Amino acid sequence: MPLPHIDLLYSVSGLFVGFLVGMTGVGGGSLMTPILVLLFNVHPATAVGTDLLYAAATKATGTLVHGLKGSVDWRITGRLAAGSVPASMLTLWFLHSYGLGSPGASRLIQFVLGGALLLTALSLIFRPQLAAFAARNPFAPRPSQTLAATVLTGAVLGVLVSLTSVGAGAIGVTVLLLLYPALKTTRIVGSDIAHAVPLTLIAGTGHWMLGSVNWAMLVSLLLGSLPGIVIGSYLSTRAPERLLRNMLAATLVAVGTRLVLA
Repeated sequence: MPLPHIDLLYSVSGLFVGFLVGMTGVGGGSLMTPILVLLFNVHPATAVGTDLLYAAATKATGTLVHGLKGSVDWRITGRLAAGSVPASMLTLWFLHSYGLGSPGASRLIQFVLGGALLLTALSLIFRPQLAAFAARNPFAPRPSQTLAATVLTGAVLGVLVSLTSVGAGAIGVTVLLLLYPALKTTRIVGSDIAHAVPLTLIAGTGHWMLGSVNWAMLVSLLLGSLPGIVIGSYLSTRAPERLLRNMLAATLVAVGTRLVLA
């Protein structure tokens, strides 16, 4: 089997995205997919499918680290997966029935991608305020309500991630902060990352079966992103977190609006 062709432009893009992911903790899908669609004119379905397997590979490493540190609440991860996995399969079936390569499917993916980026930007901007509100809110929902809300959150993420590869990171963490205010943020982040692994793997495999994964592009992206994540993670403690978060949110608003209105 011949080795895949390495495109240095994709690798440089992967390095840039990996660096920002390491610095800010925001999922690569909210950055990588728009770059592939808007800068490289990659078909939205191919950009999403390739990025899903890219995310599965990178988040598996993150899950290993969080698992060894004991910062994964597997109960929450299972609840999210109970909603996201069936929702992802239904979304993939819909894309298959609708015709993934059709202009209508391309426009749908691009529109939902733009909306997901706007939601991600809002979650980045208001996450500190929402976390503070949840911490001082005396109202505690019944366990059955929390369970149902977590499964529903997983279902929404399953649809968003399968359509756009965006949502499992910033949006998921923000909602979990509201649902589990007593839980440490590190455990919420670890649980969300662990949940993203089966979700992105199932969604990415579905896109592969539908023919929307570019393996040469995937390898090129990983060659750049993996060292980028290491460098960004090392420098993250020296960066102004609030400034980076707001700058990233502003970028996502601009890109999301561009995709919605295109």
